[in-house]
Amino acid sequence: MLSSYAKRGLSMNLPMSSSSIVYILCALTALACSALLLRGYYRSKARLLLWAGLCFGMLSLNNALVFVDVVSVPEIDLSLWRTLPALIGVFLLIYGLIWEGSDSE
Repeated sequence: MLSSYAKRGLSMNLPMSSSSIVYILCALTALACSALLLRGYYRSKARLLLWAGLCFGMLSLNNALVFVDVVSVPEIDLSLWRTLPALIGVFLLIYGLIWEGSDSE
């Protein structure tokens, strides 16, 4: 068993916590999804890909702001500012689903 001093020493040597890594990976994954969806839109001109790509772009901004809020500046509450991009992204996707769905009829 490790002593409490050794446990603290092990945790202090890590440059980033696991939650920080998860926040960054979520932002990068959403950004990659956005890039792939927008690339698909430019190739096929299927407009639903545009709306989904814009949504994932906003979600990647949301994830980046979560990292800034929780890890970089935890003393400042950015919950409103980090929620707005996600809300805008979901509204863009809903708009695209409604208008693209009505065009196919």
